[in-house]
Amino acid sequence: MGALDTIIKAVKVPDIRKKIIFTLLMIVVFRLGANVPVPGIDRVALQDMFSSGQGLFEIFDLFSGGNFSNFTIFALSITPYITASIILNLLTIAIPALEALSKEGMEGRKKIAQYTRYLTVALAFLQAIGLALGLVREYITKNADGSMNYFTVVVIIMSLTGGTAFLMWLGEQINEYGVGNGISLIIFAGIICRAPAVIGNTFRNMGSGGPNDVSFISLVLFALFALFVVMGTIMVQQGQRRIPVQYAKRVVGRKMYGGQNTHIPIKVNQAGVIPVIFAMSLLQFPMTITYFMGGQSDFTKFVNKWLSMENPPGVWVYVVIYVVLTIFFTYFYTAVTFNVVDVSDNMRSNGGFIPGIRPGRTTVEYLNRVMTRVTFVGAVFLAAIAALPFLIQQWTNLNMKFGGTALLIVVGVGLDTMKQLENQMVMRNYKGFL
Repeated sequence: MGALDTIIKAVKVPDIRKKIIFTLLMIVVFRLGANVPVPGIDRVALQDMFSSGQGLFEIFDLFSGGNFSNFTIFALSITPYITASIILNLLTIAIPALEALSKEGMEGRKKIAQYTRYLTVALAFLQAIGLALGLVREYITKNADGSMNYFTVVVIIMSLTGGTAFLMWLGEQINEYGVGNGISLIIFAGIICRAPAVIGNTFRNMGSGGPNDVSFISLVLFALFALFVVMGTIMVQQGQRRIPVQYAKRVVGRKMYGGQNTHIPIKVNQAGVIPVIFAMSLLQFPMTITYFMGGQSDFTKFVNKWLSMENPPGVWVYVVIYVVLTIFFTYFYTAVTFNVVDVSDNMRSNGGFIPGIRPGRTTVEYLNRVMTRVTFVGAVFLAAIAALPFLIQQWTNLNMKFGGTALLIVVGVGLDTMKQLENQMVMRNYKGFL
């Protein structure tokens, strides 16, 4: 009820109401574009190929909201942008020039965002070439003599690249004029829009006796797992370690400043659902390469064997890599968003200190130690939620697919959006000291 009350109160504020309406309109535009097919493709034959159960294709479909299997102009989804963001974040640490640029404030962040856009278009272009000349090559409409129509290939490549660039623009518009994180909301909308069809298919398969038969026990197990994910996500997202901070009293003229006590909130899951999204995006990279190599190449066979999400031994390798990447990106993104050195310097410059801890290097080491321990809990939770569906599917034959990851993204993005909405309401209603 608290979230509903927040939304009702937010709608009553004109400025925030405009942002909410703008965000919803951008999501509507996204869903309208999801019905625009890529031209020059034999869609019936392509649907038969996707329905044959290609394991790693499920990853693309999760991010794209079904656009990949339907092969619309948004088939590549926003994954090239996520991959570009990962690369730029890693390069910022490795390249001094980019690190210096990131510390230049707003202008530096704008420049890095511009580099991210360029890299996104380049990655989308490469993936589009891989799809057109690899995965869907045999489904492209041919000339009358049976030869490849290269004009159609160019149209397909440009359509897919343009679709990703447009989604990137939509996400940035939501960031600037709407509510919430635009990229996360696009993924969120794609998952939510698939939910009715998935639920309908599940109930139709109950007691069908076919290969996709779903038993009542399986539904109960999935419901319990979903409840665990929702409750656990809320608890971890809201959990935080509060480090007390005291500010020394200072006399300036006839006035006294400072002397108050406050705290630094270190969240258990500072990174939100970003590590899971990053890990899944990176795991798509080998699959992207297979588009260029062809279905009969040794590399494609290697990926299908060792990165399979359905059959051993690939499922175990996939789960291990998935867990390691999720934990790594949790620590990485937390370190990027919560710089203990900057926090320590800001406290010291304002006369603040942690009781019992010396300002300076000792404070940095203390904050780093606390953040490392607290973040470990959030990282293990994210990794467990990401890996459990695959393990349960192997042990019980319960087909959960991306149930855990999808629920984690939906709940996490929902909580982050509501948090931003509450923060905007606080800023809007704050009247200051006068």
